[in-house]
Amino acid sequence: MDRRLSIAPMMDWTDRHCRAFHRALTSRALLYTEMVTAPAVIHGDRERLLGFDAVEHPVALQLGGSDADQLAEAARIGEAFGYDEINLNVGCPSDRVQSGRFGACLMREPPLVADCMAAIKGAVSVPATVKCRIGVDDQDPEVALFETVDACAAVGIDVFIVHARKAWLQGLSPKENRDVPPLDYALVRRLKRERPHLSISINGGIASLDEAEAHLDPGDGVQLDGVMLGRAAYHEPAILGQADRRLFGAATPDIDAFEAIRRYRPYMEARLDEGVHLPAMTRHMLGLMHGRPGARAFRRILTVEAVRPGAGMEVVDRAVDAVREAEARTELRTQAA
Repeated sequence: MDRRLSIAPMMDWTDRHCRAFHRALTSRALLYTEMVTAPAVIHGDRERLLGFDAVEHPVALQLGGSDADQLAEAARIGEAFGYDEINLNVGCPSDRVQSGRFGACLMREPPLVADCMAAIKGAVSVPATVKCRIGVDDQDPEVALFETVDACAAVGIDVFIVHARKAWLQGLSPKENRDVPPLDYALVRRLKRERPHLSISINGGIASLDEAEAHLDPGDGVQLDGVMLGRAAYHEPAILGQADRRLFGAATPDIDAFEAIRRYRPYMEARLDEGVHLPAMTRHMLGLMHGRPGARAFRRILTVEAVRPGAGMEVVDRAVDAVREAEARTELRTQAA
């Protein structure tokens, strides 16, 4: 099976501008949309909800829902828009998601998840995949995870992305659900060991490419098929510039922060011409210079100046110049020492 690197779907973060920016750093990672509910896809503004730029490929549409017919229709619409994969969210723990009977609460209903996945798979020719937790609330993860995966595998689903934490649907906020429940990476590895014919990717708490590589190391005899990065990719996006080489063995040079901005620039210019405001695009870049001289000035310029009326690419240029100047001063001090 092909190795997978995925960038996690994150509400209010992984919009089309974020995905275009991440694509400037990696050509191989699979990018995900924010979760979109099936009724919204069917009845809402499809161009606003589903529209994306061709530069984003490969890109997956993540759906939320529990009505098999609605999900099938939404999946067909997504495929027609050009998405490369349709993914069902069985992991989001927010109150809004629970009230709609989708997301992590579906871990309690493996047969329903399987029915939904059978409908999606039957509706499209692109891959249909599942992103899930290892369980919710007082469920035994060793039972809940395997029951969900096995039910879906029985209807022909073979790709799973597993967030290696439980979700607590009562008592923890969505933010706390990303940190508080303990990680159980060993259980995900056991799932792969006992279901070797399935593609299993691991998600949750992976903070660097070093950690991603460690998860893909088959030293214990288990070869996971992929990793999904979430907040690390968003808050320190420069790490993605090394991903094609380190995780896929690509012979191409790494993409540094300056090259990423150069690649992202035509996209930003085109969107500015369409009337998109600059901060809608630059907000995803704030962590790009993390750890470099001038990173604070870079963030300040993009935060303060980008929101001014009429702000354009000159703001990005000033932010880049601030980093280059800070690095030059640092180099001079180093030489003088």
